[in-house]
Amino acid sequence: MIMIGAEPMVNASRGPGGKRSRLRDLRPARTSDDELIVSELYREYHQPLLSFVVRLTWGDLQWAEDVVQETMVRAWRSADRFDSAASSLMPWLATVARRIVIDDQRRKDARPHEAGDGPLEGVPMPDQTEGLLHQVIVSDALKSLSPAHREILNETILRDRSVNEAADVLGIPVGTVKSRVYYALRALRVALEERGVTA
Repeated sequence: MIMIGAEPMVNASRGPGGKRSRLRDLRPARTSDDELIVSELYREYHQPLLSFVVRLTWGDLQWAEDVVQETMVRAWRSADRFDSAASSLMPWLATVARRIVIDDQRRKDARPHEAGDGPLEGVPMPDQTEGLLHQVIVSDALKSLSPAHREILNETILRDRSVNEAADVLGIPVGTVKSRVYYALRALRVALEERGVTA
């Protein structure tokens, strides 16, 4: 076995189970060979490597898939340096995958642990359901008023205009605005009482 950098480099003359591998014939002479190398790596080693890595990641399949993908990328980058005397890529792939898992775990351990939602579950939150229900009821009650009453309440209450400003906007006398506000509020009170809202 030959070491290249920190990772052992082996040849792919035999795949998992001792089968003869076609990877040794896939030396990347041209960039067009890249897809062939990657597909052959996946075809021969994806399943056994994934089974191995799932055990390393304590059953976390998503993490295991990420590790396998990174391992395959490293194998592809090193394809031209595999040792022709070794019988399988699996030992090299397993070593690389194990190192990736260790590095991932070290990175996770270096970060502060996330608290999650547990501590927030006990924090009292104001229940806004009642306020929302009141909004729906008031909106429904306003729809039951005459257009003139809705218009006057919209100008004076919702838009917070004075009686004089509402009279200018609507083009009606100030006295009419006062009268309409009075009767609109009475009609609104009745509509709310019909919907179960009392003072």
